Amino acid sequence: MPVITLPDGSQREYPQPVTVAEIAASIGSGLARAALAGRVNGKLVDTSFVVEQDAQIAIVTDRDPDGIEVIRHSSAHLLAQAVKELFPEAQVTIGPVIENGFYYDFAFKRGFTEDDLKKIEDRMREIAKRDHPVTRTVMPRDEAIQFFRDMGEEYKAKIIEDIPAGEHISLYRQGEFIDLCRGPHVPSTGKLKAFKLMKVAGAYWRGDSRNEMLARIYGTAWTNKEALDAYLHQIEEAEKRDHRKIGRSLSLFHMQEEAPGMVFWHERGWRLYQQIVQYMANLWREHGYREIRTPQLVDRSLWEKSGHWEKFHNDMFITESEKRLYAVKPMNCPCHIQVYNQGLKSYRDLPLRLAEFGSCHRNEQSGALHGLLRLRSFVQDDAHIFCTEDQIQGEVSAFIDLLHRVYADFGFQSIIYKLSTRPLNRIGSDEIWDKAEHALEQALNAKKLQWDLQPGEGAFYGPKIEFSLKDSLGRIWQCGTIQVDFSMPARLGAAYIAEDGSKQVPVMLHRAILGSLERFIGILIEEHAGALPTWLAPVQAVILTITDEQRDYARQLEKTLTKHGWRVESDLRNEKIGFKIREHTLQRIPYLLVVGKKEAQEGTLAVRTRKGEDLGGMTPEAFNAMLTRETASHGVTILEEQKHRDG
Repeated sequence: MPVITLPDGSQREYPQPVTVAEIAASIGSGLARAALAGRVNGKLVDTSFVVEQDAQIAIVTDRDPDGIEVIRHSSAHLLAQAVKELFPEAQVTIGPVIENGFYYDFAFKRGFTEDDLKKIEDRMREIAKRDHPVTRTVMPRDEAIQFFRDMGEEYKAKIIEDIPAGEHISLYRQGEFIDLCRGPHVPSTGKLKAFKLMKVAGAYWRGDSRNEMLARIYGTAWTNKEALDAYLHQIEEAEKRDHRKIGRSLSLFHMQEEAPGMVFWHERGWRLYQQIVQYMANLWREHGYREIRTPQLVDRSLWEKSGHWEKFHNDMFITESEKRLYAVKPMNCPCHIQVYNQGLKSYRDLPLRLAEFGSCHRNEQSGALHGLLRLRSFVQDDAHIFCTEDQIQGEVSAFIDLLHRVYADFGFQSIIYKLSTRPLNRIGSDEIWDKAEHALEQALNAKKLQWDLQPGEGAFYGPKIEFSLKDSLGRIWQCGTIQVDFSMPARLGAAYIAEDGSKQVPVMLHRAILGSLERFIGILIEEHAGALPTWLAPVQAVILTITDEQRDYARQLEKTLTKHGWRVESDLRNEKIGFKIREHTLQRIPYLLVVGKKEAQEGTLAVRTRKGEDLGGMTPEAFNAMLTRETASHGVTILEEQKHRDG
């Protein structure tokens, strides 16, 4: 007679073993219809799972995060069944859940076309409407190997061969289709109502380029059509905002095969880059950081001492000179300790904050490279704070304040905070870890921030806080971090003289706000769809002449505004003014300054925004004052301020 405890603490007693589906039905018919799976003593199971003893039970529906995972897992099987019905010669391999969807890899010599995708998706809908019950069976390992081999599914047999002998294998059947899987799955195919196949790609069997190429079909699945439509709209918007396309159209940067994972910055892109560098450097000075510069090539011996060679050398670019082996710097921390080690340090010198726009190189796989978002050569807004254990919380708190200011200036308001604590394999005493974790937690709580705990996700050398941005499309970008390091300072000989005269090892805080500057620029371009805030825009205003008669006035106006520090250009071409306005609007230039006969005579300019708003005539002095106010407020435009006041 199992006693079932529900999430609200209430209990139900059953006279005999009972399935999760029967428990849901006993609670209510609505819950029975909505049930997708169950959680029994914390373990996710099918609704057919039989509960034989007392247990804590939760019914999983499409309102639960676990529910969407079950839907996506089951949608992968739906895809595989549709492929097998349409293309019986295709062999199924693996089909996991991924972010926002799923994929399935198939061994299919012909491969799949875009036309095939529509046929497969239509068949998936047909199978879903059949509402096949999804049932689980268990088979001994060796019997399962032969079972799939007899079906002609050699890849499934290979997967099972990697499972230890004597194990039992779970199989799922829906209609005539049977697949190897741990589950759980939805009770029937009719539960799958909102899905779409996205694209076809190639993938190597088991991710090894030495193996055969498979055909991979990607799909997305959601709880309802509204959620699916919202996601597809987000994808459409993301494609419009693709920083690689915008980078080319605005002539900001380009990339080419001769330098994979590295950026060719054009003049306008480099202006943007330098604007960010100057902004961050000013903040560093304001907050007590000392900007330094360290070498690009460093002898292997330093990386061995720091521990990076053992863990990271396959990702380093290596070169040899005069029988010495050097690594192109993949990170900055060991070099910063070398700067710290110059001269005896006292407790009075701490905290010592060393910062660098550190140029790093990592030998990323070519398939992982993605525009500015994943590179082999990049620059970090990297800094390391050397402090005592008692100073950790204060330094973390000050860093969070600085990070909030930076993100707000770049137009980001939604930040996600995650605290990662000690992993199983770590160095340092529990006492030190307790102190460090408590300091990070207290810093977050003192700011009254909502944060998530990631147990065991800290680095082996210390806990960390991760800061992620949510952009206007709801995408999450992990950018900032602050990590406590008890290991590397001691390994590389860092020390200070404590107040009692003893020699102590400082704690090192690794911290970054933007992370990779290149990646952050890619995020910015996509966030603003290329229409960067005026303070960041490579060209803040362009002067447009109506006729050749205004050429001299336009040149003088450009000089005047440039002397005030504005990034201004002139378009003196003998083209119609409407053509010029359209062209520079497409270039996302914040302000278009039109000068005709009247403006030249009066010494004024007609101001338009890239959104098409007509701000009327202004003197150069009035325009200068407006830009000064707007850029001082960074992401907030004057027009937005006016609307806020008027509203």
